[in-house]
Amino acid sequence: MSQAGVQGGIARVVALGASNLTRGFQTVVSTARAAWGPEVEVLAALGHGRSYGVHSNFLGRSLPGILESGLWRQLERLPPSPTRALITDVGNDILYGFSASQTLAWVEEAAARLQTVTDDIILTDLPLGSIRRLSPTRFLVFRSFLVPRCRLSLAQVAEIAARVNEGLAALAAARGLRFLHLKEHWYGVDPIHIRPSLWRCAWCEILNGGAGDIVPGGDSWLEGLRLYFLPAERQRHFGLERFTPQPGVALKAGGRVRLF
Repeated sequence: MSQAGVQGGIARVVALGASNLTRGFQTVVSTARAAWGPEVEVLAALGHGRSYGVHSNFLGRSLPGILESGLWRQLERLPPSPTRALITDVGNDILYGFSASQTLAWVEEAAARLQTVTDDIILTDLPLGSIRRLSPTRFLVFRSFLVPRCRLSLAQVAEIAARVNEGLAALAAARGLRFLHLKEHWYGVDPIHIRPSLWRCAWCEILNGGAGDIVPGGDSWLEGLRLYFLPAERQRHFGLERFTPQPGVALKAGGRVRLF
């Protein structure tokens, strides 16, 4: 097992998530670079609507479940290195109709795999307060737009999310993970996506597990655009399979990124 934080340094970040991680990915990369130097490597399994356990589809693009991605094979091939891992955006599988127990089982499997390469893992909860503030009408609009096949009511989603949050806290305690509560003021009208104006402070806090001693990296819309459109290793566009090897994309400002 690699030991994260050798002399305070992190050489590799492994990030798992969905739309929040996708939207804030440039902030994650730039903050990691600012904190740990221009040689830091970031491996991520992300994507809008990403599921931990099954294929997901968003606007014609299909991605394998995070547990089915090539990230794990890549981690096995890479030499040991001080690594920090993030497990975020757990809630999509609730809207896809999976139970709290199934969702938690997938998250625990991800944590178990990560613990073969690092003991420095940060797990975030769900924005339960933001979900509970929703009116039934707003929830219906939100559900119809993002997950039109979902037929769960707001009350059902809130109940399952509460059970998932309890399970995440128990999982973090049992496995020695750092458990981070997402702050309610990070969310606005959109109940599940962090406000863009707060990406820097939010991801800085998430990336450091709430410790608060990392200075946010600078925003670059050009780098952000490039990262947003980088292809993942395996994806389908309207049924057409596409495979993109991931030797690592070197960024002009420093750092290397691999997407899965």
